[in-house]
Amino acid sequence: MTGSCWRLLAAFSLIFVTPMLLRGQDAAADRPPILAPPFSPPRYSLPIAPGRIPPSPSPPGRHPVGRDPVDRYPFPPGAIAFQNIAFQNMVRSAGFIFSGRVTLIGRAASPSGPDPAATVVTFQVEHAMRGTSPGQNLTIHEWSGLWSSGERYRLGERVLLFLYSPSKLGLTSPVAGATGRFVMDSQGRIVMSALHVATFAADPILGGKTLVPYADFAQAVRRSSREE
Repeated sequence: MTGSCWRLLAAFSLIFVTPMLLRGQDAAADRPPILAPPFSPPRYSLPIAPGRIPPSPSPPGRHPVGRDPVDRYPFPPGAIAFQNIAFQNMVRSAGFIFSGRVTLIGRAASPSGPDPAATVVTFQVEHAMRGTSPGQNLTIHEWSGLWSSGERYRLGERVLLFLYSPSKLGLTSPVAGATGRFVMDSQGRIVMSALHVATFAADPILGGKTLVPYADFAQAVRRSSREE
């Protein structure tokens, strides 16, 4: 009894389902075919030649390898050239070049007020290279502001000076400030300060020296005078 019922249900299913499947196939056949969208070639901002691949941009942070002129020298650009002519320029700018001993220090009164207008310094010249003569007592007048800023002398001190020619007011000062003033030791040698060593590092006679015999220093002055 049970098997007969299942056979009857299967028969009814075939009767009803088969027409529905046939109608579904007919409907699918009546639909228009699905077509792919029309193809359009890609657009480029610039034409690309056949067979060539456009170069890729350089990675960030990368720079062309080259020689930096700053890396080739231990000084900034122009410093070497400046050192080569520094001593020559100092010789050229000086009206007086001599070595001597400080024998007198005084003040010149200002006609317009109580403050001194200038510091008066007298030297007994020992070696004369320009503008003076050996044994001469040379008196110079410096603006009093130099003394206040630390540009001072001591009695008995031995110095070698490059001085500007006196101005219309009769005032003078060392050429290039402290660069134009040298201390001499008890043996008559010129003591090169750290400023002098750095400034004249490229000079063929003075370069790299901290103590210079007077004869060598005078030779450097003569050489620079000939090159003027």
